Amino acid sequence: MLGCWRAAAAISARSGRWAGSLRGRRRLLLLSMAKSKFEYVRDFEADDTCLPNCWIVVRLDGRNFHRFAEQHEFKKPNDDRALQLMTKCAQTVMQELEDIAIAYGQSDEYSFVFKKKSRWFKRRASKFMTHVVSQFASSYVFYWKDYFKDQKLLYPPGFDGRIVLYPSNQNIKDYLSWRQADCHINNLYNTVFWMLVQRSGLTPVQAQDRLQGTLAGDKNEILFSEFNINYNNEPLMYRKGTVLIWQKIGEVMTKKTKLPKEAEEKEVEVTRTRTKVVPLHCDIIGDQFWEDYPEILAEDS
Repeated sequence: MLGCWRAAAAISARSGRWAGSLRGRRRLLLLSMAKSKFEYVRDFEADDTCLPNCWIVVRLDGRNFHRFAEQHEFKKPNDDRALQLMTKCAQTVMQELEDIAIAYGQSDEYSFVFKKKSRWFKRRASKFMTHVVSQFASSYVFYWKDYFKDQKLLYPPGFDGRIVLYPSNQNIKDYLSWRQADCHINNLYNTVFWMLVQRSGLTPVQAQDRLQGTLAGDKNEILFSEFNINYNNEPLMYRKGTVLIWQKIGEVMTKKTKLPKEAEEKEVEVTRTRTKVVPLHCDIIGDQFWEDYPEILAEDS
């Protein structure tokens, strides 16, 4: 009972409306007792705390994006507007959730890697996933008009997410390498497939049959011999995907200031350093990237 009175007093101190009357204090007591009676339902919440000292990866994918792309007339095999919009949304997520060390995206997916020592929301998996997916999805709708100026958004896009933990630096490097290898395989196939459909006049079924059982070398040969396309000359954004990292950028700004021994203010240029999310289109499977940006995997980053 003493505990209930203390709880009632705490509520009373915050409220102030009923604090001055006996009737009000009794009402607060009853509310506190009722609250205690129902609080057992919290025991049904599952503990979803992520293991400590592990990289936390949140990967999201567009839901039914084949249909979404068709209805919104995405260009094939790659639509720069769609890819750039995805990257803009990912940058927004990183700027809102600063514990993300690196992100990688291709097609309709993005992976966000949270620092091993992150204590964000006490490392609750549900918080990581829901914040990332909701921020990304709302950004996609918000920034749509900036990239698809003449294409109306016909219906809200959907994204699903998952969380995977990786205990070692090598694990996280291998994960990102896996996603980039997937980007290469998918883009090579799609590039050949749509060339066969758009320029050779094959139906989608005929193009699938033509490519069934072919290896990467076979697809490269089709592109070069039939369409005069050297796949290695295709844009890096298509072949390698997009890597997002934090970098310090020097920005030149103009400000008015009064110089010594000067009567009037003058405009002068000043350089300020800001940390921004920067997109890169490069190889992350080899060692060079990680040697160039060792701070990404640093324990105290």
